[in-house]
Amino acid sequence: MIERKTLKDIANDLKLSISTVSKSLSDSYEISESTKKIVKEYAEKHNYVPNKVARTLKTGKTNTIGVIVFNISNTFISQILEGIHKGSQDEKYDIIIMQSRDSIQLEKHAIEVLSMRGIDGLLISPVAFNSNYQQLKDLQDSGIPVVLFDRVNHDLQTHKVGVENQVSAYEATEHLLNSGRKNILHITGKNIGVAEDRLLGFKKCLKDHGLDFDPNLYLECDYSKHDEIEDSIICKLNYLKKTGNMVNAIFGATDDITTLTLGVLAGMNIKVPEEISVIGFSNIRIPNSLNPSLSTVVQPTEEIGLVAFSKLIELVQSKYPVEEFETIELKTKLIPRKSSTL
Repeated sequence: MIERKTLKDIANDLKLSISTVSKSLSDSYEISESTKKIVKEYAEKHNYVPNKVARTLKTGKTNTIGVIVFNISNTFISQILEGIHKGSQDEKYDIIIMQSRDSIQLEKHAIEVLSMRGIDGLLISPVAFNSNYQQLKDLQDSGIPVVLFDRVNHDLQTHKVGVENQVSAYEATEHLLNSGRKNILHITGKNIGVAEDRLLGFKKCLKDHGLDFDPNLYLECDYSKHDEIEDSIICKLNYLKKTGNMVNAIFGATDDITTLTLGVLAGMNIKVPEEISVIGFSNIRIPNSLNPSLSTVVQPTEEIGLVAFSKLIELVQSKYPVEEFETIELKTKLIPRKSSTL
């Protein structure tokens, strides 16, 4: 069994005070670089593990950040979590991840659990517009800062990190129009924080190209009933075909919807892109392996995670109340592939 040294052991062995050893391990400016080097090397050699409980009692901080996402298995979310993880490693913070499963009640429960765990701050991609606003505001008022990422259309006053949703949706729609497809079905998620801006970009592009927005060519899918999304798309397409208003293009506003749409069309024996072109927001890792390869709006997921974590740590470590906040919109990249190229 490996014997681990305590703070007191290290102090005795090096003939230093416990305070000097503690400050050296915390990289305090009060201690010389040479002393810090000696202490850190000795501590590492003898398997020293900091007592987090003692540090928490002393500083009032746990060095733990809570993260709430709608679905860990979602490719887009897992890539954002990678960015958050890298940030937490650099700053030496632990992270606790919980899922809302696009349920407002599960999201509320996650907020309560993380609050009781003594987190120093919270990163959250909210279930819906203003979901659990009061719980998040109460968290802020108790001294625990909150930063929103991805789904940032929320009234909470704080830093928000997402992408240029309107611009990106405009560009994706214009790509379809420029390829001669004008009867475009826009599929999105119901009440999620990115849907409104992406719809605005879609509508603006249609208007700029002299086309009216047709409410019949718009479908909201309930993300809290994920298993029903495919059925919703199938029903919509069957309805449009029956009414003589069949589309020749589909623009998916979210990761799941875009990839699910390809599967639905294949199941209905609809040829892509010959009959219906497809493009949408998607960070799927293997777009070229799909048949046909999927045209995508790719979001800088890892950067979203890193920037969101960085803004949260700024709030956590601030010695004074912060009253001015940023909404950061990162650029996306449109990558046309075979699913929208005739």
